[in-house]
Amino acid sequence: MTGTYATGHKPKSPWPALWALVIGFFMILVDTTIVSVANPAIKAALDPHSTNLDNVVWVTSAYLLAYAVPLLITGRLGDRFGPKNIYLIGLAVFTLASLGCGLSPTLGVLVLFRAVQGLGASLMTPQTMAVITRTFPAESRGAAMGLWGATSGVAMLVGPLAGGLLVDGFGWEWIFFVNLPVGVIGFVLAWILVPKLKTHEHRFDIVGVILSAVGLFLIVFGLQEGQNQNWDAQIWMMIGGGIAIMAIFVIQQWKTKSEPLVPLGLFKDRNFSIANGGIATVGFVVTSMSLPMMFFIQLGRGLTPTQAALLQIPMAVIAGVLSPFAGRLLDRVDPRVLLVPGLLIMAGSLFWYYTLMTPDTPIWMFLLPSATIGLANAGMWGPLATTATRNLEPRQAGAGAGIYNTTRTIGSVLGSAAVAAFMQGRLEANLPAAASGASSGFGTGQLPSFIVGDFSTAMAQTMLLPACVMLIGVALVLFMQRPKFLDRQR
Repeated sequence: MTGTYATGHKPKSPWPALWALVIGFFMILVDTTIVSVANPAIKAALDPHSTNLDNVVWVTSAYLLAYAVPLLITGRLGDRFGPKNIYLIGLAVFTLASLGCGLSPTLGVLVLFRAVQGLGASLMTPQTMAVITRTFPAESRGAAMGLWGATSGVAMLVGPLAGGLLVDGFGWEWIFFVNLPVGVIGFVLAWILVPKLKTHEHRFDIVGVILSAVGLFLIVFGLQEGQNQNWDAQIWMMIGGGIAIMAIFVIQQWKTKSEPLVPLGLFKDRNFSIANGGIATVGFVVTSMSLPMMFFIQLGRGLTPTQAALLQIPMAVIAGVLSPFAGRLLDRVDPRVLLVPGLLIMAGSLFWYYTLMTPDTPIWMFLLPSATIGLANAGMWGPLATTATRNLEPRQAGAGAGIYNTTRTIGSVLGSAAVAAFMQGRLEANLPAAASGASSGFGTGQLPSFIVGDFSTAMAQTMLLPACVMLIGVALVLFMQRPKFLDRQR
């Protein structure tokens, strides 16, 4: 073995491998945005008689939960068995689970296959970041992460548009069937282009895996089901038990001297710690904002899924165009120069949405905050990922990527669970029939005019949750440090 590559497998340039991995990462992101557009159609098809929106939110929450829990160990699996091998296994699992999702006859079966999809995504995601960390030098890693951020922007465009067209033209099942050809192409390209990287021997902390999995599950399940169970004592015991187990997990990691699942020493790097906190808030916000927005646009204003998706074009185009430039700029400036304005613009855009979400606002006005969110995204995704991984050693690349993606996905899981509870609570406060079950449920098409106003108010109030959480992210990134390599460039 020489360097970070296996003997005989050092490529001339790391970029072709990154492009191959980006295809799978792109599919994961597209799948998430497609499902957010299709949620009303899935609810109408598989859960038409319930007024409880929590049920369909499990289509997202099950995916995110199965995604988040294994991430700590899947990053280590890449270090141990090679990121290429683990990535290919994950891509195969994800693609096959997509077929199962599309063939699901009930909401319960769909939730099950979404969980399997989440497991596949969990195997794939850390390997993408680990390859970037191990094949690009620190001083040029911003450009690589810029491509990573641009992928997010393009996925925000393709996902909703493809989702709207597929749902309107063929049915919700096709948002999953479309993954099959993409998965096959991505598998072949990754097989050919991704190099075999040097592996590192690791002991797997089984106790840590069990503690983290049980703790996370209890917390998220409790948050998700709290509204259904009227926040009774059992729910609070579940959430409290999950928090206690996670506290035990941290202590166990601190006392584990061989190889803990989470090397707590990584958090001595202030920027790594703060970037993890920042991406948790971003994950929370991005996941939680889409649900009330899509329900408002489709049920409150009567737009089709395709029309709803078209409102996100400015967001996706601006993020896709600006992210590579932001990545290159990040190789020359303090990350706060991009992150503070980016997160502030995101928070302001969500408060702007709150003021616009009424039955009388002209639809074209929703394009304006969509554009500003695109600007914000260029200053969030790539800069946070680059800052988190800039100082990681090759041996810890998988562990660091696993931790980073775990915190991002935990934020998304908590956002999905919290917005479901908050959204249902606002519905019941503004529409008592949603609590009593007096109405016939939320189907497709615009709601009756006599409840549109109260429904719109409930969805608008729900948007305040991600807006306020985003302000926490702004406060966090203010405490970052100027990277040392910038001083060496002087």
